[in-house]
Amino acid sequence: MNEHVQSTNRGIGRMPFQKYRRFQPIDLPNRQWPGRVIEHAPRWCSVDLRDGNQALIDPMNVDEKLRMFDLLLEIGFAEIEVGFPAASQPDFDFIRRIIDEGRIPDGVAIQILCQAREELIARSVEALQGAKKVIFHLYNSTSELQRRVVFNMDRRGIIKLALDGTRLVKSGLAGFDADVTFEYSPESFTGTELDFAVDICTAVAEEWGATPEKKMIVNLPSTVEMATPNIYADQIEWFCTHFPKRDSSVISLHTHNDRGTGVAATELAILAGADRVEGTLFGNGERTGNCDIVTVAMNLFSQGVDPELDFRRMPGIRSTVEDINKLPVHQRHPYAGELVFTAFSGSHQDAIRKGISRVDRDHWEVPYLPIDPSDVGSSYKETVRVNSQSGKGGVGFLLEEFYGISLPREMLVEFSGVVQRLTEKLDREVKTDEILQALLDEYVVDAGPYKLLNYDLLSGRSADQRVVAQVEVSSNKVTIDGEGSGPIEAFVNGLVDTLNEPVNVLDYHEHSMDEGKDAKAICLLAINDGDSRRCYGIGVSRNTITASLGAIISAMNRRWRTRA
Repeated sequence: MNEHVQSTNRGIGRMPFQKYRRFQPIDLPNRQWPGRVIEHAPRWCSVDLRDGNQALIDPMNVDEKLRMFDLLLEIGFAEIEVGFPAASQPDFDFIRRIIDEGRIPDGVAIQILCQAREELIARSVEALQGAKKVIFHLYNSTSELQRRVVFNMDRRGIIKLALDGTRLVKSGLAGFDADVTFEYSPESFTGTELDFAVDICTAVAEEWGATPEKKMIVNLPSTVEMATPNIYADQIEWFCTHFPKRDSSVISLHTHNDRGTGVAATELAILAGADRVEGTLFGNGERTGNCDIVTVAMNLFSQGVDPELDFRRMPGIRSTVEDINKLPVHQRHPYAGELVFTAFSGSHQDAIRKGISRVDRDHWEVPYLPIDPSDVGSSYKETVRVNSQSGKGGVGFLLEEFYGISLPREMLVEFSGVVQRLTEKLDREVKTDEILQALLDEYVVDAGPYKLLNYDLLSGRSADQRVVAQVEVSSNKVTIDGEGSGPIEAFVNGLVDTLNEPVNVLDYHEHSMDEGKDAKAICLLAINDGDSRRCYGIGVSRNTITASLGAIISAMNRRWRTRA
């Protein structure tokens, strides 16, 4: 077997994996983060208006930025990175507008990003004039690769660059009338030797004058995701335990998604000691994107932790973000995608249907649904859709949820075969209205030897009810006259007496298909076909008795069709 595989592989071109080197693990023998749980939400900072914006094919204009800003406030962000005012006139204009028009609520901090250059810092301070609460975010790259390839500097030169920038920010903000927090990022932290990351952040914290009473933010970005999420968590824990200014700092995360594990890296890094998370709604950002704050926050929610962000209007949030970013949110996006709560598999549908029918709303436990869809503005009706992979559970669920029609099990099993054939014929998903129409087409049967022309309800002579009806049988009009405890029994007795036709109603279900005075009743019932099998029929009418008698006629026609 192995020889065959090796022989087969010899004819296949191989990717040049040898040109890449494995990331070295962190020497952290007594790591603590694997045994911890997240018990409260981190501080959140949205960078949609800066990092997210610079990743767009068509960057936002000022009006679009305002829409995004208002959305972020609605969701509950208290820290929002609003732009790079020294590098972009639209960013500068937008920041001035939200300040001058009083659009920033009390308690909300706006954050700006800036490089360590005097003229850029001066321009940034100009943009922030009049704001009440600001975060001034300074960064420079510290990784071994950037030092060697981009800056051609040693460690000492990179530290000097960071300290010069910190002094410029400090002097530029002297006399600035606002609540100011300083944030420093050793960009490309994941590619930086940990001892050097500690050294440069310590030097910056001391230069700034960070104290336990007036903390600074130390942001440790995974600018490029270079290893598995546990490695990033090890880096964060190592930094936190070796950083002498830990009590004077807020440790912040800013992950990217190059390996597709930005969310996992963020969650593990929170376990490792981080206090704050920067990211974007739905993960839009450079290259493969940023940390997806929606997913991280909703993951906390699913574990019974208050995310301190409000995503109860998820479909509307998704629609607004798609409209502003001009990028679609994937249909299978966790918690927010159009199909995320949708099951096509028959076994999944059956389990969901049973789970929802008996769920305790105070303690959510439904198979295949980690959260209640209604908590994020979705509907139970959206959890099940039917295609060729579906079974009776999905068909029954949709009929119940959309139309209030509960099919008896034997009828549901029978009808699911009808729907299966329909999905195969159409070669696509079938819609709920198509399922209802297929139900009526199959079980409301006028084409046959029997047809109800009219009927009258009379007081019975020897029973409670008498029915006199005109029935067409193979083009012949026949008068049916029967009595019973109710109209159905009276009609059936009349059929048996007049036609000498064995009719016995075995199952009876009645539902209202609509609401209001024009609501239609649907009656489902079964008659026997001479042995243990049942033959189902449906009648639909605004009059429940007419619907019931029509269902009997439909069942008789279906029985005749089966025998024929």
